[in-house]
Amino acid sequence: MKTLSIKQRLANNHPLFSVEFFPPKSDDTAQQLLHTAERIQAYRPDFVSITYGAGGSTRSRTLNYARKLHEDYGYAVMPHLTCVGHSREELKQIIAEFKSAGLKQIMALRGDPPKGETNFTPHPDGLRYANELVQLIREVYPECDLGVAGYPEKHPEAPSLEIDLLNLKRKVDAGATFVTTQLFFDNSAYFEFVEKCRRAGITVPVLPGLMSITSYKQALRFCEMCGTSIPVALNQQLIAAGEDQAAVEAIGIEWSYQQAHELLEKGAPGIHLYILNRAGPAIALMKKLQRAGFYK
Repeated sequence: MKTLSIKQRLANNHPLFSVEFFPPKSDDTAQQLLHTAERIQAYRPDFVSITYGAGGSTRSRTLNYARKLHEDYGYAVMPHLTCVGHSREELKQIIAEFKSAGLKQIMALRGDPPKGETNFTPHPDGLRYANELVQLIREVYPECDLGVAGYPEKHPEAPSLEIDLLNLKRKVDAGATFVTTQLFFDNSAYFEFVEKCRRAGITVPVLPGLMSITSYKQALRFCEMCGTSIPVALNQQLIAAGEDQAAVEAIGIEWSYQQAHELLEKGAPGIHLYILNRAGPAIALMKKLQRAGFYK
């Protein structure tokens, strides 16, 4: 039986379910990733993504674990690829490696500056913007499904949401198959973002990215990095939970469930979970969504 592509799955009425991994830095974290991959198999993700470190710092590990997730666990894997630190020829080689490994989808990103740097500086023979990377992937691997990132609350470096939307449209017009959003905790930001995308002529599916908070401090750090806000009601609950880890996780799961329930009920094409290589919150959320009838 032929496996459906992400584009074909998005064309179906059934909502997608996908998760994001990051490549491990040690043997212990590698075991955690693989254990998580094994545990979430029962929930049949439509695809899993795996991130790509700043400056290409995880290039070999991204490809290695993308292969492992694909070959050993049977996942449709979407590796991330960034422009940072690579020439055009190096990027072509990496794309060819992904293709050779049977990875039929790529998340194309400009990428963050290497650790210790604040400004993005392109390789002298490289690419400056994600839309250029989308175009290059289309040239090297035309049949590949391509995801790009969208920011419901604006990319931190963009001077305005309008300019951010123009940049997103360039990525889509260059050949992106769909948009995955940065994490958000207020659904109104997503719905307004999709509406603005449509008015701007961006017609591809916009897959919402969610994260169940497991640490208040960590959530604040992520929000600062990606320009995401925490709603007052959620913030108050997390402050009240204090250092009670179980209470924080329960709050995070319930909040992401309420988000996912409304998003799916109102027609979002699925949900993409940022799970930080942890199975527990993702499984708890999926069980709730299954009981609500969104997934089988």
